[in-house]
Amino acid sequence: MDKTTIARRTLRRGPVVAALIALTAGLAACSSSAPSTDTSAGAAGDRGPITLATGKDTTGTLQKQLDAWNSAHPSEKVTLIELPTSADQQRQQLVQNAQTKSDAYTVEGLDVVWTAEFAAHRWIDEIPASSVPTSSMIASTVATGQYFGKQYAIPYQTNAGILFYRKDLLDAVGAGAPKTWSDMQAACAKIAKLPQGAGVDCYAGQFDKYEGLTVNFCEAVQSAGGSVIGPDGKPTLNTPAAKKGLQTLVDAFNSGMISKTATTYKEEDGRKQFQDGNLVFHRQWPYQWDLANKTDGSSKAAGKFAVTALPGIDASPGSSTLGGLNLAISAYGKNKATAADFIKFLTGENNERQALEDNSTAPVYPNLYTDPALQAKFPYLATLKAGLDTAVPRPKVANYGDATALIQNDVAAAVSGSMSVDAALADLQSKLTALVNAQ
Repeated sequence: MDKTTIARRTLRRGPVVAALIALTAGLAACSSSAPSTDTSAGAAGDRGPITLATGKDTTGTLQKQLDAWNSAHPSEKVTLIELPTSADQQRQQLVQNAQTKSDAYTVEGLDVVWTAEFAAHRWIDEIPASSVPTSSMIASTVATGQYFGKQYAIPYQTNAGILFYRKDLLDAVGAGAPKTWSDMQAACAKIAKLPQGAGVDCYAGQFDKYEGLTVNFCEAVQSAGGSVIGPDGKPTLNTPAAKKGLQTLVDAFNSGMISKTATTYKEEDGRKQFQDGNLVFHRQWPYQWDLANKTDGSSKAAGKFAVTALPGIDASPGSSTLGGLNLAISAYGKNKATAADFIKFLTGENNERQALEDNSTAPVYPNLYTDPALQAKFPYLATLKAGLDTAVPRPKVANYGDATALIQNDVAAAVSGSMSVDAALADLQSKLTALVNAQ
């Protein structure tokens, strides 16, 4: 999987445990029955070669880890099957593989929000706790792999959004790290008057009509004190807080705080704009840290930026979406005993540390965030950990693919002006309610 997709998952990408428990309870109430546990990864004793289906490995770190496994297990080698870069296309390919009951995939890289969907359809097997110990992992990340109280996926990467900002420009106007959207807007108004501020856009996130739009919308609603799905598992978009969240996004586009061109931005589009010096503020996943700090001429922002928590709508802090990537075992895959051992290996602390050091990807072990050597190399770790502690998962529904499509359609319509905020939220509330009730 490329660094962008790994880092964000998403969906990745708080207070987390309570929210997940509440959402899972709501989902259980809406579902007719829990998935069968007749098959499980631990019960299968078959061993041999397996495959790992996940996004493109553009960094080489994943292949390096696979090479280490393959060297030690010559009769149980893992072959990497690279899926498309787009999260939506990855999900589509994984779903198609499951619907045809193909054994082409053994271990699958799943966005954290897909666990419920894949478990509910019995496309992945339960992973017994004894197969992959999770007690030393961040509890919220472990919970993203659970459905009906059983573990169906193991966390491989976690994530929370953070705010990258041009510290040099803020210093020039005497502004500190922003705590609210108003702080950002005020700072940008001052920076625009500087010679070095000419042509620099204020803020961007991920606003193209894809999963990133769902993430940014959820964060806006959460940062206004609202939610998309309530503790009872029902949509909560008919609230003042939800309206304030979406209205804030719409107003930001209308005022020019967010450029209209940002409606075409995915993670990489915004990253390139930030590195080219064209953005003051950028909501992004932590993987951007290393790339934006490169001194090979690829980043004009190198040494000029800092990071902080996502700003709140009216008060600090804001609320990130919990992202990340989980590993699951296909119900139709072969050699599942090998698959369980491989997941244990790949999600081990040594490999998590290596992924962080090589690619700035967020580990699932809390002790790595307080490691002095890692903190020296990645000063944002404390900010990221604080974001993880308060991050909120995306709506955890079995038909998540349908839910996120509905969100993207109505939010995009509100941002473009083809629907009013009130009409978009009313339509979304109605359609999500029907979707949840149909589960």
